[in-house]
Amino acid sequence: MAEIKIKINGQEYIGKRGQTILEVAKDNSIDIPTLCEHSDLEPKASCRLCLVSISGRKGFFTACSTLIEEGMDIQTDSEEIKALRKKNLELLFAQHIERCNTCVREFNCQFLKLARDYGVNLKKYEDRKTNYPKFNFGPSIYFDSSKCIDCRNCIEICEKQRVGFLELEEHQSFWEVMPSKNFKKDCVYCGQCILHCPAGAFMEIDSVSDVEAALKDKNKYVIFQVAPSIRTALGEEFNLPYGTNILGKLFSALHKIGAYKAFDVSVGADITTIEEANELIERITQKKTLPMFTSCCPAWVKYVEFYAPEFIPNLTTVRSPQIILGGLSKTYFAEIDKIQPQKIVVVSLMPCTAKKYEISRPELNINGLLPIDYVLTTRELARLFKKYNIKLDELEPEAGDAPWSEPTGAGIIYGASGGVTESAMRTAAYKLSGQKIKQIDFKELRGMEHIKEATINLGDIELKVAMVNGLGNAKKLLEILKKEPHKYDYIEVMACYGGCIGGGGQPIPTTEAIRHLRAQGLYDIDLEKSERIADESPAIQKLYQEFLNQEEARHKVCHTAYFTKTKENKFE
Repeated sequence: MAEIKIKINGQEYIGKRGQTILEVAKDNSIDIPTLCEHSDLEPKASCRLCLVSISGRKGFFTACSTLIEEGMDIQTDSEEIKALRKKNLELLFAQHIERCNTCVREFNCQFLKLARDYGVNLKKYEDRKTNYPKFNFGPSIYFDSSKCIDCRNCIEICEKQRVGFLELEEHQSFWEVMPSKNFKKDCVYCGQCILHCPAGAFMEIDSVSDVEAALKDKNKYVIFQVAPSIRTALGEEFNLPYGTNILGKLFSALHKIGAYKAFDVSVGADITTIEEANELIERITQKKTLPMFTSCCPAWVKYVEFYAPEFIPNLTTVRSPQIILGGLSKTYFAEIDKIQPQKIVVVSLMPCTAKKYEISRPELNINGLLPIDYVLTTRELARLFKKYNIKLDELEPEAGDAPWSEPTGAGIIYGASGGVTESAMRTAAYKLSGQKIKQIDFKELRGMEHIKEATINLGDIELKVAMVNGLGNAKKLLEILKKEPHKYDYIEVMACYGGCIGGGGQPIPTTEAIRHLRAQGLYDIDLEKSERIADESPAIQKLYQEFLNQEEARHKVCHTAYFTKTKENKFE
């Protein structure tokens, strides 16, 4: 790619053809303020904070959308530019009601930081969005339209997801972001709107106070269970490097705030893997519906049920790891620990806002109880710890609690795109051959590509698999399947970019580079494990010998069904 020489603030730099001014500035650690810019989205230049001037050209230019040209002489920090940025910030705050102490960006708000850096009077102009409506999208997402600065990032990401639930609507002579009234469009709760909103207008529906109340109730036994991807993401909320594994410190913090038990959802992932591998082998050998789709991502399941119900038979019947482990806590564990199931409160610590929706599904009911009582996202968990004055980075690591704190490596890599497939392939190969395979690293299944394909040879069986992250990419694959229904045998779909490590409940910012580091952290943990195939876990083996060997119990705890959905989020 051709190199281009430019000057920024009098200093010469080399960029590449096709790069923007902002990209070259970032590559060289030159600070140009941005608000609406995100690596997942096309530049829209809507906030106009990245203004620069170019010698020999009239006016000002947005660095995020202006391509570099040979010989450009760019100024980023003149007094005139600073004054314009300050004015733009004041105008943006005129359409943003400040509710900082309840905001998803309370501890890392770029908007507020810029206001302080530029000496902005937040109240210089009258708020024009007073009394604008607020919306709950199911039990998962809260949208406060009075905080929206109309950058339209949420609309773009919702369109990229091929959901289109967020639209522009004319309101008091302005075009505003609103949930769609179209009965053919509904929210799938992926939460990508939260990650890509720079103003905190979107956030998860908070469950922190409910969990605090449960912890204070002496008649309740509060069990926390930690999702795979939480361990390499939560540290960011405490200024630790991206991808740092904080699981031991996390268990320590949970014990400190009063957890009765702290379990690892990766153990549930091991069980999901075994059940899913069994179902895949059965579908292949008995010529049942193929390709089989994964179903551990609830946003993907909702997408199929609402937007593509003809593919419901393709979804595996296996429940997600959090649901399986929660169900086991209220059945098998309750029995061996001699606790009444109704006194157990299971709190899932998840990277995902759609998990809040998943736990409300009535078909997951076991003996009159839902397996999970509350879901806290990674961000909510950080807020809970900070309320308890927990300094995560200063804690001594502790082990999780028996019987479910020692997963295999296969359960841990569920957090990254391709991890579910790799876990299933390890077990499928194990089951088909009857012995441990020597090569269990299926590296061709890894990576951040939006659609990955591979052919896996398992003995006499050749499996054609695909892994997709991002619902828009899943839609592309569904269109392919309509034309070539036998193209694949197994398809893993994660609604969020990069898989769960890029989930809608993860720390902000979440970018492509950050997702890569979180995923690499999971693969590093997998390599260190002595057991890396789900079937090798002694705890899982014992569980199958004592409880899951009973068909009725296994079906009740590990399997479910799916149904065509109509629009759930209706607003007049």
